[in-house]
Amino acid sequence: MISEEQVRATLARYVELVGAGDMDGILALYAEDARVEDPVGKPAHVGIEAISRFYREGLGRLDATARLDGAIRATRGCGAVPFCVDLDWAGQARTIEVIDVMEFDADGRIRSMKAYWGEANMVARGQP
Repeated sequence: MISEEQVRATLARYVELVGAGDMDGILALYAEDARVEDPVGKPAHVGIEAISRFYREGLGRLDATARLDGAIRATRGCGAVPFCVDLDWAGQARTIEVIDVMEFDADGRIRSMKAYWGEANMVARGQP
């Protein structure tokens, strides 16, 4: 099992990579057989090829930045990271407030990512 420090470092790195739009860097964090639900309740993207399509066709086409929005939590090979993604959505400046929960394999790669956010978490930039 990876350490809590490794979990926190990987989650912080993930947010940095999202903010930089570094799709290759993001994908390098995932296990080959990983599973992504973003947001939770939508059909899962299973396997690195499906996850690659998800990121490249979504985030990869947007001009977005990301920043931490609180402390990263980690325990027993799992972690949660609250962060915000600032982007232009349908011509409007928006912020998506997200909490990602990830589980890691023994090699420190993400095996599961669940993103918790909904319509109420997509706010006009600068609005509470």
